[in-house]
Amino acid sequence: MKSEKEGSIVVSALQARNHFGDVLRRAERQSLVIEKRGSPRAVLLSIRNYLRLAAPEPEVLRIIGEESKQRGTDKLSSRRIEQIIRSERAATRNKG
Repeated sequence: MKSEKEGSIVVSALQARNHFGDVLRRAERQSLVIEKRGSPRAVLLSIRNYLRLAAPEPEVLRIIGEESKQRGTDKLSSRRIEQIIRSERAATRNKG
């Protein structure tokens, strides 16, 4: 099903049609070039990669994400975040 050209997996249109489930699973890991009669016609990529290309992450969000990873706050659960917010709000009310 595959040949590799310049780091991309190349699949013929016939193989893509006959093994579509396998092609979809592979596209989740790596983008595929689909050829017809030896000529590249399309690229199949995961939804994650598509969204990354179609709507790139704003720089500020990337920086916030990196800071969160450095501080370890990227591993906080939603429940824990809610607990922290409630605690801070209560502390602010008690001060005021």
